Amino acid sequence: MRRGDTRFALLSALVDGPGHGYELIQRLEDRTGGRWKPSPGSVYPTLQLLEETGLVRSEQRDDKRVYEITEAGQAALAERADEPGGAPWMPSDEGGGHRALWHAFGQLGMAVKQIGVQSEPGLIAQATTIVNDARRKLYQLLAEA
Repeated sequence: MRRGDTRFALLSALVDGPGHGYELIQRLEDRTGGRWKPSPGSVYPTLQLLEETGLVRSEQRDDKRVYEITEAGQAALAERADEPGGAPWMPSDEGGGHRALWHAFGQLGMAVKQIGVQSEPGLIAQATTIVNDARRKLYQLLAEA
């Protein structure tokens, strides 16, 4: 996510109706097919900022603080969608494979991390060659698409 996208992602999630923090986190995870699940540590301060700037309002319901988007928030969201590159910034996983691709990327990262722990120069050099080769192949795939 680019800087500032969390604010607009939360506003977008609130278009579906009011929700508390964890509910909004779940909505965003569902929208991205599991590719992005913001942390409570980023969501709650962002919701507070959105409330302070008048883009959302909140009220205590039962034991939860429930947020809803204001007219100003809807206007800000619409303005963002009109910007070049502003939409779609929360793509769905329809037509697929994004989740599988990101899972594979995560697994690759874990393998790289394990090799990095080894600190054996020969092993690290081989791993670097493999990762660089994979990057070149991905760019070749893009070029052929």
